[in-house]
Amino acid sequence: MSTENLDHQKAVDKLKELSESARICMFSTELDKLPINTRPMSLQETDKEGNLWFISSDASNKNFEIKEDNRVQLFFMNNSNSEYLSVYGKAFIYKDKSTIEEKWSPLANAWFDGKEDPNVSIIRVTPEETYYWDTKAGKLVTMLSFVGAAISGHKSDNSDGVEGNLDVK
Repeated sequence: MSTENLDHQKAVDKLKELSESARICMFSTELDKLPINTRPMSLQETDKEGNLWFISSDASNKNFEIKEDNRVQLFFMNNSNSEYLSVYGKAFIYKDKSTIEEKWSPLANAWFDGKEDPNVSIIRVTPEETYYWDTKAGKLVTMLSFVGAAISGHKSDNSDGVEGNLDVK
């Protein structure tokens, strides 16, 4: 596995690609307490600045925890493509109508009584430290490399993978 640290627009592009491909992350709060509070969250979008946006209930424990300490950690996994992403950052909660209107998804109706529901809030996560793991060739080629190594008795040369920091600032 090689290291390829990315910055600026290349970092934002990779962050957007990996997060939107996975779509679901484990969203962790209260990072200074053990066990860390974590729950699955569905990503709405990753914008052109690298901010990650979510729809959440303002009455949820998650929102309460963010109001107390806005440091969060997100873990994305796209196992079908062997893509992984860890995002540490700060979370900000929005309740204004314009942000809700802009970020609303009809899928959120499963949890809310429409975008006018008083519990609807939008969370923006601004990344501070981000790390990714990706396979350039995809899962099938990587798996075949491992199978070939197992059959031949030689170590796998999994050199088609890449990992590194994403500096979106």
